[in-house]
Amino acid sequence: MPLWKAVRAMPRRTPPEASTADPKDWICLAIVGAPKGVRGAMHLTCFNENPAEIASFNPLHAGPNGRPLDVCVIATPKPGQVVVRIDGTADRDAAAAMNGTRLYVPRSRMPDTAEDEFYHHDLIGLRVDHADGRELGTVKALFDHGAGDVIEILDTARRDSFLMPFTRENVPVVDLDGGRIVIDPPAGVLDDA
Repeated sequence: MPLWKAVRAMPRRTPPEASTADPKDWICLAIVGAPKGVRGAMHLTCFNENPAEIASFNPLHAGPNGRPLDVCVIATPKPGQVVVRIDGTADRDAAAAMNGTRLYVPRSRMPDTAEDEFYHHDLIGLRVDHADGRELGTVKALFDHGAGDVIEILDTARRDSFLMPFTRENVPVVDLDGGRIVIDPPAGVLDDA
């Protein structure tokens, strides 16, 4: 079954520091977590394909058009997470003050996607239409649990969400310019419980 490939990135959200920047022109690659130790190191949850390579995107920005920051990876404790040192963060208090900060890069610095690839950032929030013409809701999230991407769709009529594999068979149309996707879900996915 042919697969679409959703490239990991963060959902479209306007962070508090957004001021005049258009958030659509920026992609969140990481979120700062708890401090590690007393010398300014901190956990970083990464949304790029290889978290250990997050420093290759330097400088990262604390919000769209935010203060530029250089990160240096010092450990990779578990998948999706690294321990970093950020320039100018010399102690635990400075690291704790950054907890929750979203780190962005300008979209222009991201690699182009292949024809069958999409950034999560571009898909989240798109309108979802059924193949029969009904409008169903919006794309809420995408997940990769190892066997391929799964799309979560918020069904506005039921005020509930459902999951299905993000394949060309289930999602025959991805129209970024039109702001929508078209789904043809397998039997039973939309049946009421």
